[in-house]
Amino acid sequence: MAGNREFVYRRIHSLLGVIPIGIFLMQHLLVNNFATGGPESFEKAAHFMESLPFRYVLETVVIYLPILFHAIYGLYIAFTANNNVSKFGFFRNWMFLLQRVSGVITLIFIAWHVWETRVAAAFGKEVNFQMMVDILSSPFMFAFYVVGIISAIFHFANGLWSFLVTWGITVSPRSQVISTYVTIVIFVALSFIGIQTLFAFV
Repeated sequence: MAGNREFVYRRIHSLLGVIPIGIFLMQHLLVNNFATGGPESFEKAAHFMESLPFRYVLETVVIYLPILFHAIYGLYIAFTANNNVSKFGFFRNWMFLLQRVSGVITLIFIAWHVWETRVAAAFGKEVNFQMMVDILSSPFMFAFYVVGIISAIFHFANGLWSFLVTWGITVSPRSQVISTYVTIVIFVALSFIGIQTLFAFV
C-alpha cells in the first residue's frame, strides 16, 4: 500500500512540475521579457496579467498549491533519493544530482522572490518596473536572480525529460536521446529570455 501511495505521489509530483508549474514558468518568463521594450511595455503586460478575472483563485489553484506540493514532496525526494549510476549512466546520474540541487536552489529563490514582490504588494508596495530596477541594482541580488532563474529553468527542462520517461512517452533509448537534445534547446532558449530580461532592468 505504501509503495502504491509513493508511486501515485511521484506521478502527481512529476505531472505538476510540467502542468501547471512548467507552463506558468514559461508564461512568467515571456511576460517579464516585455521589460526589454522598456517600462511602459512591461507595465502593460503586467497589468494585463493582474487584471485577469478570478486572479487570486487562479494563482492559488494553478500556482501556489501545485508549487507547495511539488516543493514539499520534492524535498523528500531530494533527501531520500539514492544514487542511480547503474540505471542511467554517468551523464544522467549528474542530471539526477543536479535536478535535486537545482530544486533546492529554486525553492529558496521562489520563496525570496515571492517575499520581495507578492508579499510586499500585500503591504501596499507597487509591483512595477521600478521595483525590479531597485532590487537588481544590488550586484549580489542580480547574481542571486541569475542563479535562481537558471536553476528554475534547468529544473523544469531536466524535469521535463524525466516526465517524458516517467509517463511512458519516451521509452526507447533513441527517443530519450532525442528528448535530451530537445530539453537542452528549451533550457538554452528560456535561459536566454530570462537573462535578457534581467539586463533589461539594469
